[in-house]
Amino acid sequence: MNVYSDSTREQTYSVDGKIYKNIIGSFGTEHKKRIIIGAHYDVCGEQEGADDNATGVTALLELARMLKGQKLNYRIDLVAYTLEEPPYFRTENMGSYIHAKYLKDNNIDVYGMASIEMIGYFNDDKDSQDYPLGILSWVYGNKGDYITLVKKFGAGKFVKAFSTNFKESNQIKTETFTAPKFLKGIDFSDHLNYWNFGYSAMMITDTSFFRNKNYHEPTDTLETLDLKRMAHVIDGIFMSLINLK
Repeated sequence: MNVYSDSTREQTYSVDGKIYKNIIGSFGTEHKKRIIIGAHYDVCGEQEGADDNATGVTALLELARMLKGQKLNYRIDLVAYTLEEPPYFRTENMGSYIHAKYLKDNNIDVYGMASIEMIGYFNDDKDSQDYPLGILSWVYGNKGDYITLVKKFGAGKFVKAFSTNFKESNQIKTETFTAPKFLKGIDFSDHLNYWNFGYSAMMITDTSFFRNKNYHEPTDTLETLDLKRMAHVIDGIFMSLINLK
């Protein structure tokens, strides 16, 4: 990201005697209020992790290229997190917890955060989409042919504005899923730590294991991804960011 960003830095910390790093690339550094766009770069076990979460990291790298030289209304920090996967998930060792806590401890003005978590798997077949509650198929359909904007009730101004912009960009079929924080799957990514520190945060996802049965398996490979639709997701994120007022 340092080729494109105004500044790039490493946020280092230690877990069990080992050093881990978040990588942060910043754009529009003349602005005080900032937006965090994050994705984890670690993988669960010895596997490629193509959808989970090489797609998210790819999005960060492409967004870095696209944001270079853009006139922005906010500072945008692209953050690649370490230690999202088990056994560190839901612990204070998550890279996103370290980053969110840093923001809070230093009273940094944050408009909001979006986690890019698995954006490359799509399936147009009937019954290719599962849900935490079966009744949801009546609302969203049974085909895994869309990207999902996941948010909790009372998500905040950033999430509302970003979601509106994303859908209006008309880049890809999009569904917005709003639910209580305790519903299974709604907090299965780095945005949960920003929720815990009181920030307006959301997740952009292909719904993970509710659709992609290669989740946390050696079969999560590049060949299973729909790169064209993934590119449209990234374009939607970019257009959402540059049009935020």
